[in-house]
Amino acid sequence: MVIASRYTSQPIPETTLSALFRDTVSAFTDQTALVDGPTGRSYTYQQVLDHSASIANALVARGIAPGDRIAFVVPNTPESALAYHGAIAAGAVAMMLNPLSTADELEKYFELAPPKLVVTVGLFVEAITKASPELPQIVLGEASFAALLGGSPTPPNVAVTPDDVAVMPFSSGTTGFPKGVMLTHRNLIAQFLAIEAVTDSNVIVPGAALIAVLPFFHIYGIMAFLTFGLVRGAKVVTMPRFELEQYIALVKAHQPPVLHVVPPILLALAKYPGTLALPKVEAALSGAAPLSAELAAEFTKRTGVMVYQVYGMTEVAGATHLGSRSTETNNPGSIGGLIGNCEARLVSPDTGTDVAPGERGEVWVRGPFIMKGYYENREATEHTIDPDGWLHTGDIATVDAHGDFFVVDRVKELIKYKGLQIAPAELEAVLLQHPAVADCAVYPIPDAEAGELPKAAVVLKAGASATIDELLQFVAARVSPQHKVRAMKLVAAIPKSASGKILRRVLVAEDLG
Repeated sequence: MVIASRYTSQPIPETTLSALFRDTVSAFTDQTALVDGPTGRSYTYQQVLDHSASIANALVARGIAPGDRIAFVVPNTPESALAYHGAIAAGAVAMMLNPLSTADELEKYFELAPPKLVVTVGLFVEAITKASPELPQIVLGEASFAALLGGSPTPPNVAVTPDDVAVMPFSSGTTGFPKGVMLTHRNLIAQFLAIEAVTDSNVIVPGAALIAVLPFFHIYGIMAFLTFGLVRGAKVVTMPRFELEQYIALVKAHQPPVLHVVPPILLALAKYPGTLALPKVEAALSGAAPLSAELAAEFTKRTGVMVYQVYGMTEVAGATHLGSRSTETNNPGSIGGLIGNCEARLVSPDTGTDVAPGERGEVWVRGPFIMKGYYENREATEHTIDPDGWLHTGDIATVDAHGDFFVVDRVKELIKYKGLQIAPAELEAVLLQHPAVADCAVYPIPDAEAGELPKAAVVLKAGASATIDELLQFVAARVSPQHKVRAMKLVAAIPKSASGKILRRVLVAEDLG
C-alpha cells in the first residue's frame, strides 16, 4: 500500500538554487545572515549576496565551468557559507568532505571525483597537500580567499538548469568507501519546500537565530544551515566544533526558538551538571541518528523543551519524515509523518511485498528530492533506487493509524556514530592491512552518548601476535577520528553464513550476553 503525505507542498519552481536564494533574500538584505559564534564576526544578507557573487565571478575567471567540482574541507564558519553560495552561483558542484579526513581518505575522495580546486582553512592544508600536491587551494582567512572578494556584486551568467547537480556530499555504503551523492538544484529546493509543507513543525523561523553546530559536510548541516536556513532568512550562528559550555552560552545569547541537534547533544544537555535555563527555546529537533523516547522525555523533564524528530538520509537531500510540534500530536518516540510531496511503502525484506497494517517493513520512499544518483556508480544507484523510483532506505519501521512512523531496526549494516555513518567494510579493509590479522568483522555496540560504537572482532594469523591496543592504534592512524574502532576482542573465528557473509547479528548477540 502506498502511503501519501497528509501535507500539500508548494509547486517546485523552475529555477536554480542560487537564483531562488537571491530572489528570496532581497526582501531582508539589512538583516544579519551569518555570525561566527566564538568571535561574533557577522555578515548581513546584503554582504552575503555581494560576497558570494564576487566569489562566483572570481571562480569563473579562474576557469571554473558549470559542473566542475569544488571540494569543501572546512569547519562551520561564516566564510565557509560565503564560499558555498559562491561556488553554486558559479555553476560549480559543492563537493562536501569531512574536514577531519586523513590524507589517505582525501586522496581516495579526490581520485573518485576529482575536484578543480579545494576550499579549506589553514589547519587542513597539510593533509590536502599530501593527498594531492598539485590541487589548487583557496584558504579561508588568507590571501587566496581575500583575492576572491571585492569584485562585481552581480553574479555571473552561467548555463545551469534545475536538474544540474548543485551539491555532492558523500554517503557510506555497506560495501566500502563512501559514494558521492548527486543532489540537483531541484532536489534541494523540493526538499525545503516539502519540509515547509509540514505546517505544525516550524523547522526554520525567519529572522530568528539558528545555532549551526552540526557539520556543514553532513546533509543536516547542508540543508538546515547552509541552504534552508539562509534561503528563509534565519540568523545562522556557526560553531566550528561542538563544545558544550560554548553551545549553551550561544543558545542563551542568541535565543533560538528551535535547537537543531543530534541525540548525543540532547544527552549532554539532559545530564549537564550546571544551571540549564532555556526559557526562549520552544522545541528541539533531533535527527541523524535514532532517538529513544526515554532520552526525549529526560531532556524535556530537565529543560521543559519539547522534542520532535526528523528522519532522512543524504540520498533524499535531507528528510522524508518530520514530527510535530503541536502538543496534541507530538510523539517524541516517532520519526513523524511524511513531509510534503513524499510517498512511502513498508515492504517485507523477505517477500518484496507490502506488509499488512501494523507490521514491520523496510521503508521505501519516493519524491522529487531523491538524488540524481551516486556519482559514476550505476550499480549502487540501481541497487538503491528501483525502476519505479522507490528509494530503499534499509530501515525497518511500523506506521500507526495517524500516519506516524516508528523505526525499529535496520536492514543495512551501517553503524551510526553521533549521527555519522560508518561502513563496517571500510574499517575491516583497514584492519586486514595489519600483518597479524587473518580475519575480522566490525559491528555496532550500543552507547548512551554516541548511539552506536564500532567494535571489531579479530582473528590473528597462526603464530602471529598483536595486542588489542596495537590494533586499535593501527586503525586510528589510518582513518578520521569519527571512524575509529572504539572496542575490540580477539576471537578464534568470525561467524559467517554458508555464502560467506559475516553474521554481525551473532557478534552483537554474543556481546549482549
